[in-house]
Amino acid sequence: MTQELMSQYLLNQEPSFAELASAAGLSGSLVSQWMQAKKPVNGDYQADAASHSLFWKRNGELLAALPEKTKRSEAEQKAAAALLAAGRASRDGFMAVHTQSIYDALTQNRTQFHRVEDLVYAAEELVPGLTPTREAVAAEAGLLQSQKDGVEIDQGLFVSRVLAHSACGEHLCHAMLLPRAESRDLAHDFAKSGVADFGSARLERKDRVVHLTWSNPRVLNAEDDTTMIGLERAVDVATLDPGSDIVVMRGDVTENAKYRGRRMFGAGINLTHLYQGKIPYLWFVIRDLGFVNKIMRGVAVPDRVPDDVNGYGIEKPWVAALDTFAIGGHCQLLLCMDYVLAASDAYMTLPARKEGIVPGMANLRLPRFVGDRISRQAIQYERRIDCDSPEGRMVCDEIVETIEMDEAIGRVVSGLTNAGSVGAIGNRRALRVGQEPLDLFRRYAAVYAREQAYCHFSPALIANLERNWDAKNRK
Repeated sequence: MTQELMSQYLLNQEPSFAELASAAGLSGSLVSQWMQAKKPVNGDYQADAASHSLFWKRNGELLAALPEKTKRSEAEQKAAAALLAAGRASRDGFMAVHTQSIYDALTQNRTQFHRVEDLVYAAEELVPGLTPTREAVAAEAGLLQSQKDGVEIDQGLFVSRVLAHSACGEHLCHAMLLPRAESRDLAHDFAKSGVADFGSARLERKDRVVHLTWSNPRVLNAEDDTTMIGLERAVDVATLDPGSDIVVMRGDVTENAKYRGRRMFGAGINLTHLYQGKIPYLWFVIRDLGFVNKIMRGVAVPDRVPDDVNGYGIEKPWVAALDTFAIGGHCQLLLCMDYVLAASDAYMTLPARKEGIVPGMANLRLPRFVGDRISRQAIQYERRIDCDSPEGRMVCDEIVETIEMDEAIGRVVSGLTNAGSVGAIGNRRALRVGQEPLDLFRRYAAVYAREQAYCHFSPALIANLERNWDAKNRK
């Protein structure tokens, strides 16, 4: 529901849909069919699935009868907003009652794993209209973000409800922590060669250390839809590699004129691509349930829930070498690391307010490092945190001069591994049990999945990017 319609509802001034539809010139016959198809959830899964699928079909027919978003009149815009809100409310209400029935049907009673990017489309095949089809998502994929109706919000509502359900959400988290299908073969090749290039990340093993170099040098090592798969493959392979005990993550040398020749940890999400509509909603969910959580928890095995207490996976300590800056998503990564080594002139920011999105898992993790007030200032008021400051040292373990980084990395790696990897991994798990058990992560991720969906398609996002990023004029 839009903010305007929500406010009207709370003030008991919600206009009837018939009035909105009439003002928009929608067919009275279609509106009548829509009203007749609108049914409450009665608790019978099969009956509810059939009745709600019919309503979602009627809802889609009315929406399709309106012009595309950029050509709608004011009355048509209000009618479209009401239809989108009605569809979302209906889907969310259906999921509130039937999440387990749907998820168990999709996963054969949780005996099969489906990654989230497959699950959302399997759901539409099982219950037509519950989530958008691939064709519907593809139709909006080529549009600017401001031109989209946001059909992917329904993916967010579905994923949020799955994650909010204890058993189903745990199973989905487990699925996303498993190695990608291709990763074991890639790990086998890396075990023999000690080098691998996944485009957005390169791996090189030296002695028993895997060096992961994050690379998107043309855009300050920013993340976008072109970097996701390569990064997750790299994290999988580095974690699975039997010939190493620890992973060091560092940014590549940039091609940007201002920073030419310098390494930098990264500039967060590619805001130009975000504005241009090239970042799909699922990118956020896949990122944080996928490679970021794998850095935090390791790579899972199929037959054990990765809950730290009763399960186990394959994991290693991670070291971040922070050159120049860590902005947005790259700052979020520091909160997953076992050790952060930073250059004395480096800094961190979480410019979520300037972008209009939720900064991943930072809201969950940053307060553990710097406390609530500084976290709120960083997330909601774009406070910059210099690494070589009292607040920065709460996130960074060690500060060195830039020219000393290479030598310092070797020293840190030696210090973290000279007592053996078993104790280091055991202590990682023990810390997670107290700080961020899987159940806490799952519940946070449920909120994140829903809120990020609405943020991603908010008009405020577009306004923020135009005002703070000059997004209209970037290529």
